[in-house]
Amino acid sequence: MKAIALRCLIPFLARFGWLVLPALVALPVAGAADLNGTWRLDIVKPWGITLHHHIVLRQEGRKVDAMMIINGAADEPLREIKMEGDEIIGRIDWDWNFRLRPDGPNLRVLIVYGHDYRYRDAGVAYPVPAGSGKPPAVLPVPALRDLPDNGLARTPPMGWNSWNHFGELVDDALVRETADAMVSSGMAAAGYTFVNIDDCWEAGRDANGNIVANEKFPNMKALADYVHAKGLKLGIYSSPGFVTCGGYPGSYGHEEQDARTYAAWGIDYLKYDWCSAGRLYEHKDLRPVYQKMGDALQRCGRPIVFSLCEYGAGDVWTWGPLVGGNLWRTTGDIHDNWKEMSEIGFSQSRLAPYAGPGHWNDPDMLEVGNGGMTNTEYRTHFSLWCLLAAPLMAGNDLRTMLPETREILTNREVIAVDQDSLGRQGSRVLENGGLEVWTKPLSDHRLAVGVFNRNQTEGTASFTWAQVGLAARPAGMRDLWQHADLPVGETGWSGSVPEHGVVMLVLK
Repeated sequence: MKAIALRCLIPFLARFGWLVLPALVALPVAGAADLNGTWRLDIVKPWGITLHHHIVLRQEGRKVDAMMIINGAADEPLREIKMEGDEIIGRIDWDWNFRLRPDGPNLRVLIVYGHDYRYRDAGVAYPVPAGSGKPPAVLPVPALRDLPDNGLARTPPMGWNSWNHFGELVDDALVRETADAMVSSGMAAAGYTFVNIDDCWEAGRDANGNIVANEKFPNMKALADYVHAKGLKLGIYSSPGFVTCGGYPGSYGHEEQDARTYAAWGIDYLKYDWCSAGRLYEHKDLRPVYQKMGDALQRCGRPIVFSLCEYGAGDVWTWGPLVGGNLWRTTGDIHDNWKEMSEIGFSQSRLAPYAGPGHWNDPDMLEVGNGGMTNTEYRTHFSLWCLLAAPLMAGNDLRTMLPETREILTNREVIAVDQDSLGRQGSRVLENGGLEVWTKPLSDHRLAVGVFNRNQTEGTASFTWAQVGLAARPAGMRDLWQHADLPVGETGWSGSVPEHGVVMLVLK
């Protein structure tokens, strides 16, 4: 997920929300225009794409409520509704704020959105018939069958994704410059391989139904060739729904065709985001819907890593490998702050049994370097993701990152924990008052240990060798952030950990 889309929807609303409105909210609307009806707001983007939002209002006397159908992708109730003069003000759970003002039969609409509210759309919404904006007819899903392992992603994929920092502003030039920066910064040498385009690259379909890119991407094949010439790989984004989270064309009904197109372009990785599919299907349909694209990818003639983005719905970790998935999201969207990052990262311990070579739990992309956390917190973020054997998809601007950010993202000793050939995910073994100890078994009988301090003050932590699963004192111990060998205590380890910080060790 996303600045434009949270994408972690309540199943009932996700399928039937266009028919259901939240409880009415009392508002001083006496004397205002009739607020019963449906309006459509068209937003024209500079790259030749028009997005469509629908606003459904219901008024009973002095009470009004609203349902927003955003980009055609999801139904979201307007929350925290209040009035300022004749304006209706509210928000939805996508980091979007709305202001609606009646203007004759129309509505004047202002939307401010994004993680840091950097985006702004405004326009006039016009009345449309009731029921406008509802999804197309539901296509049948395939019968369940187990797909074979595609042989890819034997260690967690590493690379970069455009969404967290650039959102809808991704274009051909940015992708090329990022590929250049991945090499020049040393990230490619540290193991980062994929340069992934997220949402907002699509335009529509040609006369034969083939997906085509919008004006921001004049030649996808040439772009893939450029990235490949750098020794890197190119990723792309779509949805099993009729539109993506951002309102661009999805792969609904065109799975085979799109997989062949991606192969012809030279695509190496597909992120497949549930979004508008949630308006068509129930969570029980997740597996066959993802199987349809997984099957298409395995028959497209090119090896393509398959990344399932379904926010942890339907216990995806139990069936992800069976649909050809190499990784699957286990949570809603990450945001660049300590609270949300830590809530996501420290909730992953129970999923350790489901990770292994070729199939990985994905707690979402990295926020390191985007400015919402301290470097200490970013080291914790990176360390935790490596202990989780998580995919490492940088989400910052590689072209301008500070040396401290580069130092975190290219710490090869910590990366080696993530990329260890044993393919085990770490888990929590000790917890005491905000201090946590996590372990991850490594190849050659080694053990990675992360000591975390989730408190807002420096703390002292300790563990015995037995508490981390060792039968005897280890022969050696290395601090991966200090890049130093440490003396091995007789019974265990003890040391200070900064607030929101980490000590990362490997025991030999």
